[in-house]
Amino acid sequence: MAGAPKPWEATNRMQATSKRATRKTRAAKWELRLYVAGQTAKSLQAFANLKRICEEHLEGEYRIEIVDLLQNPQLAKGDQIFALPTLVRKLPEPVRKIIGDLSDTERVLVGLDLQPRQAGSEC
Repeated sequence: MAGAPKPWEATNRMQATSKRATRKTRAAKWELRLYVAGQTAKSLQAFANLKRICEEHLEGEYRIEIVDLLQNPQLAKGDQIFALPTLVRKLPEPVRKIIGDLSDTERVLVGLDLQPRQAGSEC
């Protein structure tokens, strides 16, 4: 797949801001950082799932930053990234992390604190 464009552009750090957040003040309520390792199937799926979840549940108040660790592995240290893909919620605080391709929407919503954890569930 060499030379194929990434869905998040050809940069190693890209910010995708929702249209609504851009129109208002450029300050998004939700700042999310997705760490990936190149254009793997899991990376692409994680990005697609994150975009869908944000569009459906964050009402346009989000910004996604993609960090490709194949391009800049040193960036993993700041957020203590040990597995990929990893989503880091920077804002609102506290910082939270979700590992995987984000295909389990309920688990992601609980991890982002958008939905309360069900009694007896393990997320």
